[in-house]
Amino acid sequence: MIKCHLSRLMGERKLKIADVARDTGINRGTITRLYQETASRIELEVLDRLCAYFGCQVADLFEYRRR
Repeated sequence: MIKCHLSRLMGERKLKIADVARDTGINRGTITRLYQETASRIELEVLDRLCAYFGCQVADLFEYRRR
């Protein structure tokens, strides 16, 4: 199981989905799916933009958890 920490990162910075979409150019629907952890895949470009925006590594955004 892959856990997405986007909602935590956004909460720590008091950001809304609209803020991240506007600032990164990522589609709002994509951010919403990642935020709600309903996404089934992610484009590498999106991952790159999110890491650059938050100044973090991939491991800060995603975590693998055994079931």
